[in-house]
Amino acid sequence: MVRSSLYRVTKGTLRLFSRPVRRAQGRGGIVLEPYRGYGSCEAVFLIGRVFRQSGAPGETDRDSLRDLWRDMRRRIGRRAVAGAPVTARFEGTEQRVATDRDGYFRIHLHPRRAPAGPGPWHAVDLVLDAPTPVEARAEIYIPSDRARFAVVSDIDDTVMHTGVANKLVMLWRLFVEDAESRVAFPGVATLYRALHAGGTGAEGNPMLYVSRAPWGLYEVLSAFFARHAIPVGPILFLREWGLSWTHPLPRRAEDHKRALIGHMLDLYRDLPFVLIGDSGQHDPEVYAEIVAAHPGRIAAIYIRNVAADADRIAAIEAIAAAVTGAGSSFVLAADSVAMAEHAAKLGLIAPEAVAAVAGDRAATPEPATGPLQGMLRPAEPPPTLVAEPDGAKRVGL
Repeated sequence: MVRSSLYRVTKGTLRLFSRPVRRAQGRGGIVLEPYRGYGSCEAVFLIGRVFRQSGAPGETDRDSLRDLWRDMRRRIGRRAVAGAPVTARFEGTEQRVATDRDGYFRIHLHPRRAPAGPGPWHAVDLVLDAPTPVEARAEIYIPSDRARFAVVSDIDDTVMHTGVANKLVMLWRLFVEDAESRVAFPGVATLYRALHAGGTGAEGNPMLYVSRAPWGLYEVLSAFFARHAIPVGPILFLREWGLSWTHPLPRRAEDHKRALIGHMLDLYRDLPFVLIGDSGQHDPEVYAEIVAAHPGRIAAIYIRNVAADADRIAAIEAIAAAVTGAGSSFVLAADSVAMAEHAAKLGLIAPEAVAAVAGDRAATPEPATGPLQGMLRPAEPPPTLVAEPDGAKRVGL
């Protein structure tokens, strides 16, 4: 039993560290890797990376410990390609940029014409200019005229269980479990599909996700979203942990979450926003600052309650008072159903979606994903707080 668990942990860790890309696209192991972007008819944004890794192009992936260990060595040993010229082309406009010292490139284009095709996903053609050019195609999300609001959601302990409030659980989930075993909060997938569809059921509201995880987990997160049928969208605020033989520890991440959300508010200036996060970190404080800096733009803040600590709840209640005083709604709840009920009252989702979220919640079994499962939730149910701009407040225990 112990040997089996050790084997599974070892294999899970190796599988994670061997991500995100195992196949090279160009000579010398060059990889041009774009991440999903977002934009409007006026501007589009995307991020990607160029790096070099060992191994022949087109190599077939295998899943034995030996092959995973080989791929992990390739993952750790990969080298960023700094100063690499990357050209992006989209709807009659092109931009040529160079990668930074970590191999990342950032594209900011102003299209000359409206995107062709029905959308909402559109392709941006990328070329790494080299003796043997490397090509890739990125996807960007441009909402249609039917969109009525935009959603910005945290991922960790908001969409999926990661145990951010408990560092040991967080490390277990980050470094052992893969996309198949990571558990979505009950009802969250149905709730997010309802928000994406909106009150009319056909709005296609943009879903933007933020996370503190490293870019190396991009594939894991994408597979997780697909497995749970969560509306996919650009995943932002991921960071490179700088894992290498000479720098084995994560680099310190810059806290630019406020700036990112502020940028999205400017881009989608005609849309109100819904912000979703959790109580385990600093989401309530960050979101309250955004409400203060952008009065009238935030329709509602939904905070998933992952901790029943009385001092933390008191602090969040004070934040809720400030948010509602600025004209936005604030909901603190451990259950997706409570969020859905409030969203339906605001017209953010269709009324019948509440029953669908409740059904999803009732049909979802409790997670049982490892020896740390018992540490996943507090012993007592966290309280629920619903605060409205008119000063009305409902608290449930």
